[in-house]
Amino acid sequence: MAQLRGQEQVEEYLQQLEHPLKKEIEEVRSFILSVDDRITEHIKWNAPSFCVQGEDRITLNLQGKGFIRLIFHCGAKVKDHDIKGTLTEDAAGLLEWASHDRAIVKIVDTDDLEQKKEQLKAVIARWIEVTSG
Repeated sequence: MAQLRGQEQVEEYLQQLEHPLKKEIEEVRSFILSVDDRITEHIKWNAPSFCVQGEDRITLNLQGKGFIRLIFHCGAKVKDHDIKGTLTEDAAGLLEWASHDRAIVKIVDTDDLEQKKEQLKAVIARWIEVTSG
C-alpha cells in the first residue's frame, strides 16, 4: 500500500481520532491552513503538524482530554534566532513562552477558541512570517 501524503495522513488521523475537543481540533486545523497558502500538514508527534517549506512550525498537542495545545516552534533543528523578540503582535497575551523559540497556546473549549480565534490567526500569520526564510 502506498504511503499517505501529508494531508491524507491528517484526514485519516482525524477520522480515527476520539477526543472530546475533536470539533475544535478540526476548526483549528481549518483556520491554520487558511492563514497562508504555503502551509502544508502531516502527522508529527502523533498529531497534526503544520509546515512551511518542509519545516514544522505549529504542532497540535492532543494529550490532554480537557484541552488542546498549539505548539509554536521552529522545526526539529535548533537554530540561532530570537523569535520571542521579533514576535510582538501578541497583544492579547496568548503565547506562553516555553523557551526563546517555542511558545504554547492552550484551548479548553469552544468558547475559549471563539474568544481567541481572531488574535490566534494573527499570531499564526506572524509566526509563519518570522520563522520562514
